[in-house]
Amino acid sequence: MKIEDPRVTDYALGELRAAACEEFEKELAQSEELQRELEETALLCGKLGALPLEEQGFEEETRMQLREECLRNVRIVRRERNFRRVAWAGALGALAACLLLAPLIPWTAVLSRSPMRDKQQRSADLQVVPQREESTPASKQGQASTSQLVAKSAPATAAVPPNEQGRGLTGLPAQTRLESTTVTSVPTAKAAAPGAPSAQPASAASHTSGKPIGVSMSGLGQGLGSGMASGSDKESRRFKRVTDEEFNTEAYDEIQENRFRDAKDNPLSTFSIDVDTASYSNVRRFLRSDQLPPSGAVRTEELINYFFYDYPDPEAGNPFSVNIEVNRAPWNLKHELVRVGLKGRSISVSERPSSNLVFLIDVSGSMRDEAKLPLLRRSLRALVDNLLPEDRVAIVVYAGSSGLVLPSTKGENKDRILKALDELEAGGSTNGAEGIRLAYQTARENFLRQGNNRVILCTDGDFNVGVTNQSELISLIEKERSSGVFLSVLGFGTGNLKDSTMEKLADKGNGNYSYIDSLTEGRKVLVEQMGSTLFTIAKDVKVQVEFNPALVAGYRLIGYENRLLAKEDFNDDKKDAGEIGAGHTVTALYEIVPAGQTLPDKPAVDPLKYQAPAVQRSLDELLTVKLRYKARDGDTSRLIESPVQAPTDKTFDQASKDFQFAAAVAAFGMKLRRSPDAGEISWEEIQRIARKNLGEDPGSYRAEFLTLVEKARQLGEAQSQRGDDIK
Repeated sequence: MKIEDPRVTDYALGELRAAACEEFEKELAQSEELQRELEETALLCGKLGALPLEEQGFEEETRMQLREECLRNVRIVRRERNFRRVAWAGALGALAACLLLAPLIPWTAVLSRSPMRDKQQRSADLQVVPQREESTPASKQGQASTSQLVAKSAPATAAVPPNEQGRGLTGLPAQTRLESTTVTSVPTAKAAAPGAPSAQPASAASHTSGKPIGVSMSGLGQGLGSGMASGSDKESRRFKRVTDEEFNTEAYDEIQENRFRDAKDNPLSTFSIDVDTASYSNVRRFLRSDQLPPSGAVRTEELINYFFYDYPDPEAGNPFSVNIEVNRAPWNLKHELVRVGLKGRSISVSERPSSNLVFLIDVSGSMRDEAKLPLLRRSLRALVDNLLPEDRVAIVVYAGSSGLVLPSTKGENKDRILKALDELEAGGSTNGAEGIRLAYQTARENFLRQGNNRVILCTDGDFNVGVTNQSELISLIEKERSSGVFLSVLGFGTGNLKDSTMEKLADKGNGNYSYIDSLTEGRKVLVEQMGSTLFTIAKDVKVQVEFNPALVAGYRLIGYENRLLAKEDFNDDKKDAGEIGAGHTVTALYEIVPAGQTLPDKPAVDPLKYQAPAVQRSLDELLTVKLRYKARDGDTSRLIESPVQAPTDKTFDQASKDFQFAAAVAAFGMKLRRSPDAGEISWEEIQRIARKNLGEDPGSYRAEFLTLVEKARQLGEAQSQRGDDIK
């Protein structure tokens, strides 16, 4: 039975105010019927947008916005200001649309610009590069010239101002009215389907070939509704966009899961904390695109740490609290689960130090998609709106070359900062190393000794000019971090996402890595969690757990595979480790095999003859957790030590809500990875555990998790019917 809720139409048209929108989204997460009606409404918007348009029926500003949006969808350019009637006939009418549009392409301008172009180059994507009326020399105020940077001629006026209008599916992207344009050919990679698995080995860091690629017509069938929907903060969370599927170069590292280790032979487990959350939002993007993610994209610890847990605040004088809980593992009730949770000290707005931020923005050709540079601009606008007057922002961009488009500017001049953001346009190849050097140089020149100094790198990670080797980029970041400038990495887009590179850059740059798949996620990372994202309170945080062999036969650390350290690294202050931000929570889970049980898949070893007998340890202590950390501006580590008592005989249902929810997320990650350690736990059981432990759930992130589990269940069942092994 159809619901016919009037809010569905308001939401789809972007007319639902923020408060009502949040309430509606909560109901949406719980109702499949509501979700189906919303999908039908969005489809109707697309069909309506595909109807023929008469120029005389629109105001001048609206007509220009529609004109630019239409041209973006088919990736061609025309000079005439007054555009003629264009008809979309749907996906099957793509050829007819191509014939209709062919006379409108300014081939004379293209050919006169480069008379020696061959046939293949003439078919390359064409991009509008607006010319400024007055060109500013590159030497003036250290800014790049317009010959180096691709930028709009005037700031865009948003159709739905951020933080004022409601959120929905059809927010029309802002456009700029162009008086004089130049047509240039820019080689670009064709977009891949959102969430499409990489066609290359997981460890490969692939790049585009640089050859010109013909004009893509596959988006013609979407109509205006799809183009308008792409301007909303909900497009990547709710619906799959129709794009080219010709190739995909996303790159993920292969992950070898931690195996059980014998507590007698290996009593110490050492690792660096991880505050990244990119894997969760990336997994969400795959699932919402009706695809199971590749195993390399699933980092279980990042799934767990995406959620906030209600740990107590640290005592006065300590940067964070240490919280430990032990109970049963829901996927194997014979085993125990240990949760180690850290909570960073929160800071109020009045305590917040001034910030010296440098936005390092990739404006190469690979960033032209709506889910990349346009979404990036909207996300950074949300951050700028929350700057304090004494904060400072500079903007460095890079494509084939890099440049300073906005010198360090006080937060009180928000209009100037937003204008610089709005003027950015994508085009060219990607010289990331040059941009990184300039960004750190800019941050050092405006360094605040008592403040927060940070570079925020915004990219898809597809570096293909200059220094492109991953290890060389990492070495560059390692050298720059000695300046005291921290790094945050924000990943965008699909098809060529270099997840492996971006995660390593954030790790080595004393920072964090987040993947932004929607404006909602951008606000979460840069506004709601601004303190934990931008303000570091402790660095080089390491954890070392010593297990008591009298009570523990073996253990395995769930996740953190690329954060493992040698036991000697724990006391080595030269060894780099992770950082904790203000108010941040970090959670690690250990699965323990109690003494007397056999370790899974581990053959027994004959008793040793020449080893001294083990010292009998107290039966009261299960393990001891030790942590080392440095102050954000310190070089010497401090030690915290917390012994853990042997657990009493409790059932899993008696554990705290946060413990149970974290266990459900861990099981979700293991099943997505098809881990043998997931046991027989079902998707339905994961949903049951999560549903009963949602708690207060600010932002409805836990409720959203339920929808992802359901989507994974459906996709898993479909694969099982095809003979695959995920259940």
